[in-house]
Amino acid sequence: MSGQICKKILNLEFTERVGRTEYCDHPDLIKHITGFDPLSKDINEAVQANRRFFEWVPYDFIWSTNDGPIGWDSLGRTTNMGHAAYTRGGDDYKQPDPCPFKSAEDVLNFDAVKEYGFPDIEKRALFFKESIENFQKVYPDVLITGGYYKTIVSGCIASFGWDMFLEAVGTNPERFGEYVLEGFFNLSMANFSAWAKVKPFAFICHDDMVWSKGAIFNPDWYRKYIFPRYKKLWNVLRDKGIKVLFCSDGNFTEFVDDIANCGADGFIFEPLTDLDYVVKKYGNSHVIVGNADCRILTFGTKQDIEKEVKRCMDTAKKCPGFIMAVGNHIPSNVPIENALYYFEAVRKYGKR
Repeated sequence: MSGQICKKILNLEFTERVGRTEYCDHPDLIKHITGFDPLSKDINEAVQANRRFFEWVPYDFIWSTNDGPIGWDSLGRTTNMGHAAYTRGGDDYKQPDPCPFKSAEDVLNFDAVKEYGFPDIEKRALFFKESIENFQKVYPDVLITGGYYKTIVSGCIASFGWDMFLEAVGTNPERFGEYVLEGFFNLSMANFSAWAKVKPFAFICHDDMVWSKGAIFNPDWYRKYIFPRYKKLWNVLRDKGIKVLFCSDGNFTEFVDDIANCGADGFIFEPLTDLDYVVKKYGNSHVIVGNADCRILTFGTKQDIEKEVKRCMDTAKKCPGFIMAVGNHIPSNVPIENALYYFEAVRKYGKR
């Protein structure tokens, strides 16, 4: 079973093939492969489509996070910045709502705990437990991860939006780091503590804390205010024997060592983060998930796709904790024939 394969890989045991997962937002591809529509209003058909797709790939784990039963937008002020649409036609795109924060001073006086409330950890743990067990029942053959999405930086983005977030940090980085981040950290700690009671085999800590070119803020600011908080959060999980996989969009190559030193057991990253560096430094000690480029699947030839798969495999297949994936999603504009060729190449080169 793929879930058992995944546990071996997360324990850094060599398997006959590299590990596998994907982040696939391509309903036409799934329907082409399985004959079932993942967007069907018939929930049984939608589940059958995904289940058969996961078996066909095959998935070893499903990337999964859960921040609780109620979104922050129902509890207090948040900012909807709009979003990239991966669905056919992009018909789910929503224009940004007006930002409820009018000045940097508003942001610098913001306490996330006062705004959104501090969750009851026991009740939150019960919610997480029921959620992951129900998810696992639907897809019994793959590993379902625990996880949290709005860890610290992503929490700030969700609440303030980019403009007010950047303006407030630029106005008073010390006040923001010491006071504003503490509220988001405390909310994260409550949720991490609840997840620790559930004891999932693996946990994804998601935090989009960099851009495509690297750090958003001065690296020293991260090392003073972000990474020490990561370490405290992850210790709560690691004390329970839970594997911690850190995930961020963008390029966090300059922070790979910091993240490892905080206690992450693995890295999930896009093609922008340097796979060569991660493998050379942590290939025998950490889980590595990624990092083929969907732009090559979208615009490249079959030769380009094969070259991209070989790049990943030649670099990381020697690592016991390597899990192959397209690091920046498979969106719905990838030609189906290109996606099929990608999967064929992964099977071909993924054998050990």
